[in-house]
Amino acid sequence: MTDTETTPETGTTPETGTTPETETAPGAETAPGTGTETGAETAGGGSRRRKAVVPVLVTALLLAGAAFFYGADQLRSTPSARNQALTDTAATTRVGGDVGEGLARIFSYTPTSSDAAERSAGTVLAGRAARQYSDLFAQVRKSLVEQRVTLATQAVRTGVIELDGDSARLLVFLDQVSRRDKGAATAAAAQLTVTARFQDDRWRITDIKAR
Repeated sequence: MTDTETTPETGTTPETGTTPETETAPGAETAPGTGTETGAETAGGGSRRRKAVVPVLVTALLLAGAAFFYGADQLRSTPSARNQALTDTAATTRVGGDVGEGLARIFSYTPTSSDAAERSAGTVLAGRAARQYSDLFAQVRKSLVEQRVTLATQAVRTGVIELDGDSARLLVFLDQVSRRDKGAATAAAAQLTVTARFQDDRWRITDIKAR
């Protein structure tokens, strides 16, 4: 209601002559959509809320994108991500094949072919592993010939634990069958941890440890 007074004779305002505003009776409700001022305020509030939501969504998307790229960078920089054994199938197959074949060659011999096994060691082994093998073979060479020992070795399973560039670490399971002269064959299994390095266009074993 306005603050102007009404004249008793006419019931109009002195200045405008219009009828005064009527007060709503207690308990009466205004029909929806009839209050123009309330509708304007609602529309204005909804518009402002929509305008506020847009920058919030954009900010959330930017933060989510930043988190994604940060997480991806962290994943690429972890040791597990640099381990090519998890990502490079061709390289993993190559190192496993070279190491498995090499072990089978140097640990397979007959009384008349021990020299061949020792020559193979020159291309299969390097570093500490080459020295280990040379010392071992020097100790058993004579008994191999005298006792006519035959040894056949096969790599039945080769698992590449870690592969990083030209260095690799593997777990190798071997099946070995040995025979002394004309005696019965004896089967045995061996489990080795092998370190290898890529040299001269092939993977060469640099360390061997029995497990």
